[in-house]
Amino acid sequence: MAEDETAKLWKVNRTIHELVKDRGYQVSDEEINMDLTTFRSHYANSGGSVDRNQLNFFTNSRENPADQIFIFFSDEKSVGVKTMRKLLGILEEKSIMRGIIIFPGNMTPSARKVIAAMSKQYRLEEFSEADLLVNITHHTLVPRHEVLTVEQKKQLLEKYRLRETQLPRIQLADPVARYYGLWRGQVVKITRPSETSGRYASYRICF
Repeated sequence: MAEDETAKLWKVNRTIHELVKDRGYQVSDEEINMDLTTFRSHYANSGGSVDRNQLNFFTNSRENPADQIFIFFSDEKSVGVKTMRKLLGILEEKSIMRGIIIFPGNMTPSARKVIAAMSKQYRLEEFSEADLLVNITHHTLVPRHEVLTVEQKKQLLEKYRLRETQLPRIQLADPVARYYGLWRGQVVKITRPSETSGRYASYRICF
């Protein structure tokens, strides 16, 4: 049982490092390419089980070192307010404004309310371990997504003489939007292969 759990956490750990890297944060390739044997020797105890607290990490944006994100693995099956308070305490102590909590089961409605209540001060996101077993952006049917900067979005709207409301939409709850941590008003460029022109780009705005 512990072996299955360790293999699962190895996959989750790899995906969350890929996710953070794809958002522009510093992550070593060693973390992403770590094989299961190395992961087990790093994080599993003599009984073979992994202490999820050891998987916590924080990192800086490659472009703006002051922009930090903290990844918090909870071992609580059903995450409640107490765990959210613990996460907020760590963020406050480290002066980090962005956090992702990963949990093995689910999150209570009251814990989700904490995320909403703190949204002006902290940008908190939540994923279950099941969400991260596979990196959805690596799926052959998922086209390449790139998040536009504020300036790139402005140029796009000016070039095509568009208003924001005229762009097709991508929902906040869309798995790809969640992977990239999109927020309302952000635009993604989606590049797909095309039989005639090699590839073509389309744009969507998050709402």
